[in-house]
Amino acid sequence: MDNDLYKSRLVDARIQYYLRLFGAVSIEGPKWCGKTWSALHHAQSVIYIGSDAGNFQNKVLAETDPQLVLAGERPRLIDEWQEVPRLWDAVRHAVDQSTQKGQFLLTGSSTPPHKGVLHSGVGRIAQIRMRPMSLFEMGVSSGAVSLKGLFMQEFTALVGDEVSVRTLVDLVLQGGWPGSLGFSAKEASDIASQYIETILNNDLGRVDDVKRSPAKMRLLLRSLARNVSTTASVRTLARDITEHDGTTLDTQTIAAYLDVLSRLYLIENQPPFSTNLRSPVRVKQMEKRHFVDPSLAAALLGANADSLIHDLQTFGFLFESLCIRDLRIYADASGYSISHYQDYENNEIDAIIESDDGRWAAFEIKVGFHEVENAALNLKRITRRIGQHNKPAFLAIICGMSRASYVRDDGIYVLSPLMLRN
Repeated sequence: MDNDLYKSRLVDARIQYYLRLFGAVSIEGPKWCGKTWSALHHAQSVIYIGSDAGNFQNKVLAETDPQLVLAGERPRLIDEWQEVPRLWDAVRHAVDQSTQKGQFLLTGSSTPPHKGVLHSGVGRIAQIRMRPMSLFEMGVSSGAVSLKGLFMQEFTALVGDEVSVRTLVDLVLQGGWPGSLGFSAKEASDIASQYIETILNNDLGRVDDVKRSPAKMRLLLRSLARNVSTTASVRTLARDITEHDGTTLDTQTIAAYLDVLSRLYLIENQPPFSTNLRSPVRVKQMEKRHFVDPSLAAALLGANADSLIHDLQTFGFLFESLCIRDLRIYADASGYSISHYQDYENNEIDAIIESDDGRWAAFEIKVGFHEVENAALNLKRITRRIGQHNKPAFLAIICGMSRASYVRDDGIYVLSPLMLRN
């Protein structure tokens, strides 16, 4: 590919690193997030399994004899490999036959059925999750504040430009889709709506060849959008669908459809934080629900800039989801993990980041600057309870309306999302 056209991604470093360690690297994530472009940036040859050229000749060749599509200059990119699941085993076998590293790149926008995949590929094929772009990758965040730097106690206070609610709203509607860069928030939101329609009409059955109802899936997607950034259970989603749409979906159907959405990489929930085993605090083991990009939730709600500005409660949940998307990308780039905290006394912390050496930090996410003081009190109160035996490395508040990133007198960071990076 023409590298002059390529906009670098944080995942590039991990791809390059794993190509040195493993025989193959699999890049997984939702459609249109940039997997193929990133893989092409590292590949020397490519075959598109999903191409319709020659009456889908590449797919036919792969089904007939996978070895036919593996031949080519290495690293060789096999795009949309999940269209022929047995390619996974063919790649693993090819890697086993040689000690050479970095032979293949695989990209896929859905998890295939387990049948036909005989071996996990452990030790041979590294797996990398790719997501839409963060604000830093889009060029919106200056990247002046490093998440990894915070763990290393490297921080410099900074003041930037004023931030309006409209700016934050537009960032939610825009989303992190590379193909939406350069479009207005309204145009990008319309693209997100069509993205959902394409998934509903074309992709639901491709996961496992089971026919599913687009109408039922749409009901579930809308309910997930109404419950974004919450720990809504399957039963809660079922009640929500009945209350808002007057339709009944049983919990088994919802659970099965949630699995499909996960395998299409459209949803990526936030796991619960596991406190120290010696802690007396009982923590809820419920995941917090998120779409892979907040623009999808906004599109499903039929939201626009005016409606979100006049419904700041809904916008608050969407803004939190935007920040979790970015924190997830930044954490992943450094080998960190992200979770959330919720106990049985309704104490909550929006995000917990755990570093690769076992340290952890707690984050509250707020839109308005007037919410910072209460957020700080909340962080201090809860972390005193859960951090008696394992104190946090630092506490931070991500505030959308803050024009500055600085340290409060109590040692808590206040951070602008427009300054963050990995």
